[in-house]
Amino acid sequence: MTLTMQNMDKSSIAAFNKDVLSNKGYLYTTNDRLSSKIANRRLTDVVLECVDLKNRRVLDIGCGDGTYTFELLDRAAPLSMTGVDAAAEAVALATNKRGGRNLDFITCGADKLPFAPDSFDIAHMRGLLHHLGNPIEVLREALRVAPEIIIVEPNGYNPVLKLIERFSSYHVAHLEKSYAPSTLHGWIKSMGAGISVRRYAGLVPFFCPEVLAKTLKLIEPLVEITPLARSLACAVHVIVAKRN
Repeated sequence: MTLTMQNMDKSSIAAFNKDVLSNKGYLYTTNDRLSSKIANRRLTDVVLECVDLKNRRVLDIGCGDGTYTFELLDRAAPLSMTGVDAAAEAVALATNKRGGRNLDFITCGADKLPFAPDSFDIAHMRGLLHHLGNPIEVLREALRVAPEIIIVEPNGYNPVLKLIERFSSYHVAHLEKSYAPSTLHGWIKSMGAGISVRRYAGLVPFFCPEVLAKTLKLIEPLVEITPLARSLACAVHVIVAKRN
């Protein structure tokens, strides 16, 4: 059966809501594997290497259970932080974990954000677009509410990742489909935005044995600076773009 874009998004949202109800969070953020901790840390690090969020109004689109939103808030000291996600159970969990932190979480679709133009200084999207049936509309909406965006997406050039997406039950259930970096670049440029940063990062898979995770982490810095190796082996591609 062929899924429409709307049904694809509904199916993905349902899968993430189920994750929260079953695991009290997303599998990528709640498990105690060393590999997941290393992978998550690297992705947050590379975001902060690419953009300075201090004293800026930040929108986290696709915030999920809030794990990455909290990390950016605590490490980057933005002026304000707002997280949005279409998965209501995830937003409820993030809100409950907020404590006394100065941030807000809102349930809404990423393609229809309830904000005026330029309500934020920068929009952050980590692992969002490859779950959506309408990624172009979401990119356009992000550039409407913020003049600058940072995108962290699975590296669609990585052949191992393409196999995982095809055969992993988790990836199939969550409708994961990584895009080639060149495809993302084309979408952004078609909207009249300019790309200021392009990076490949991360080598450690979220779910792998501890020995392998430690070994891959040792060679990760070398792979990230080696042109052909990084484009085929790195886990994610990072893009910073600004409206012209």
